[in-house]
Amino acid sequence: MINLIPNLDTTSSKPFYMQIYEHVKKEILSGNLAANSKLPSIRDFSSNTNLSKNTIDAAYQQLIAEGYIRSKSKSGFFVENIEQIPENLSSMDYNSSLKQSKIKEEFCLYDFTNGQIDLDSFPLSTLRKIINESLLTTEKDLLFYGEHVGDKGLRFEISKYIYQSRGVLSSPEQIIIGSGTQQSLSLLSLVLQKFDKNLAFEDPGYIGARNVFEHYGFDIASIPVDENGICINKLKESKSKIVYITPSHQFPLGRVMPIKRRVELLNWALKENSYIIEDDYDGEFRYKGKPIPSLQSLVSNNRVIYLGTFSKSLMPSIRISYMVLPKELMEIYKNNFTIYEQPVPRIIQKSLEIFIKEGHWYKHLKKCRNVYKKKHDLLISSIYKYFGPKAEVIGADSGLHILLKVNNGMDETNLISAAKGLGVKVSPTSIYYSFPKKSNPQLIFLGFAGIKLENIPKGIELLSTAWL
Repeated sequence: MINLIPNLDTTSSKPFYMQIYEHVKKEILSGNLAANSKLPSIRDFSSNTNLSKNTIDAAYQQLIAEGYIRSKSKSGFFVENIEQIPENLSSMDYNSSLKQSKIKEEFCLYDFTNGQIDLDSFPLSTLRKIINESLLTTEKDLLFYGEHVGDKGLRFEISKYIYQSRGVLSSPEQIIIGSGTQQSLSLLSLVLQKFDKNLAFEDPGYIGARNVFEHYGFDIASIPVDENGICINKLKESKSKIVYITPSHQFPLGRVMPIKRRVELLNWALKENSYIIEDDYDGEFRYKGKPIPSLQSLVSNNRVIYLGTFSKSLMPSIRISYMVLPKELMEIYKNNFTIYEQPVPRIIQKSLEIFIKEGHWYKHLKKCRNVYKKKHDLLISSIYKYFGPKAEVIGADSGLHILLKVNNGMDETNLISAAKGLGVKVSPTSIYYSFPKKSNPQLIFLGFAGIKLENIPKGIELLSTAWL
């Protein structure tokens, strides 16, 4: 019989039975306690450690429950036959592994990466007040599951908003609330699979959407984009029955599809009985003239699926998106996919509904447009000041990013590395192409939503130092 005397830590907040349990488990996993070895009886273990029998029994019972030891009537406790775990796995400390799993990003003063918002413009106090009031005064039914498509009150407010701001023609019955664009696209993929699985995609295009469609097994045709948007002739050649586009601010090139190309695209959809997925992800932000009406607003033939999100204009973490389905596709959804629960908490839906209904959303959006216009204009002027003719701006006048083509002979990897060396974060564009090697090696992505206004000139000056 083995003599087990663990080193107990009397200063630890961890109970003695857990310390014993962990000690015996470690000895078993390390191979120090061989299979079928007999352990000390509860009485002997208690006597040797001056601990109560209940403490030893609790440790043994936990080891039995997890399969490390077994109890044999009138014989005692024995080690189970367990294969030894490799040392690099068995000796890993929980706290150290937890620390390793947390990737701590150093704060960057000059951060031009994508997916951020202006934190100073965020209406935190207003939203906090609305959420708190919703929790205190909420109707009892908000504590239960709601409609699969989302609460009608929020769908009604969204329907009004997208008509007023983007000209989108919809009824609340056509709108489905989602927890982010990719979740909405996942649900849409299930619906569209009932229609067709040949899908055309902008090249370059939003990789997050492309990944979703690939995951659901769509046969994707990559269609090139020119200065006016997706190439219609190439689209026709693809024989696709569905196309995903970002016409109001093509991602990532930032180009706006003119009316002539929009009409061509709509005529293609009507003639081929096809569907257009219009992702209007940051169509609210335009810095010259008024926001361009959505593609969906031009037709009433039910060939356009409209997607929108609050992530860019409110905050990424709110995770509320929405899509407007043509009636034919809405019927497919109702007949096949109402088994899926609504992923957005009802209290969040209610709070956003109130936020829009009381006018806070429109006020916030107006403020954001002013803030982002100032950042956009300062970014452009700073580029002209520090780069002059040695760089070309692509995709200005709308959205929350631009592309910068640097004429210095450096490729994308070296450009990003040189910028990082001077404390500036920028992003690649090659990841948005179906064949990254065919992308422009000197094209860099510059987002300006998150960086502070006063840091933009210095950030661009540092880039010019790194690249010129």
